[in-house]
Amino acid sequence: MWFSRPRRNRRLSPGQQVLDVKVRADQVRAARTHFAAKAVMIGLGTVLGLYLLGRAGEWGLDEFVYENPAFAIAQVEVQTDGIIAPEELRRWSGVTHGENLIGVDLAAVKRNLELVSTIDTVSIERILPRTLKIRVTERRPVAQVNLLRSLPSGDVVVSVFQLDAGGFVMQPLDPRLSVLPLSQLNYEQPAITGLTACQLQPGRRLDSPQAQAALRLIGAFGHSPMSGLADLRSVDVSSPGVLEVTTSQGSAITFSLDRLDQQLERWWLIYNWGKSAGKDVASADLAVGNDVPVKWNLASATPVLVPKSVKTLHLRRKNV
Repeated sequence: MWFSRPRRNRRLSPGQQVLDVKVRADQVRAARTHFAAKAVMIGLGTVLGLYLLGRAGEWGLDEFVYENPAFAIAQVEVQTDGIIAPEELRRWSGVTHGENLIGVDLAAVKRNLELVSTIDTVSIERILPRTLKIRVTERRPVAQVNLLRSLPSGDVVVSVFQLDAGGFVMQPLDPRLSVLPLSQLNYEQPAITGLTACQLQPGRRLDSPQAQAALRLIGAFGHSPMSGLADLRSVDVSSPGVLEVTTSQGSAITFSLDRLDQQLERWWLIYNWGKSAGKDVASADLAVGNDVPVKWNLASATPVLVPKSVKTLHLRRKNV
């Protein structure tokens, strides 16, 4: 025991520990680098595969759909409830025969047609394999506005606009674009006066309360007892709060902007009373609540109402 060797410390030296840690760190770094490279390669391969798949899909769509002659438009079927000639609607749509039915931009076709102020709504339908169907609803004019306009030459011309019941402004349809002959076109709408050129933008709606009330009056008049007994010639909207109506018989009737049906009923009662007394209404202010001020003419001095000939404005058109 006395001659035994002393035990040595079997722990590694500090230098050996650092060396082992460095080896393990290098191995981890190499593994991470390999994993990152592999992930990048997989990502690039996925992107490339998707790109090639997309290109193949585009080629397939072009080859079998958008450039396929089996889908070339052979017929543009047009249906309208109005008087615009179908060939003009086809021309305005911008669609041509032979164009690909699947590739045609329906929104653009709809927009092209709705830019025409006399057209209200448009619906479009693809009918495979080679037919495009277009349905059009036209605006119906109920009144017109005549504006004087000076030309650079010094001449004065009249610009005519039409209004539908909702107050949308239209430019009159060229008679050459209508399916009806000129003799059957009715341009005898009541005139609305007192509007300015800046208020009349074709395809836009009038926001004037006075003009909207005038249009309501024109519509209510057509269903009132006075329809057929008098003829509205013009409605002046320049005076605030009232509508000043002139009839073809020379009467001047003032309306307030509301309770139009009641005021038309009162006009009818006044008219009938005057007829029983051999008189006709020269003027009446229906805008007041009670005791309507009325001026009279002798019946012999009032122009006789000539019944209007009935003219067809809009016809339901079948598919053409």
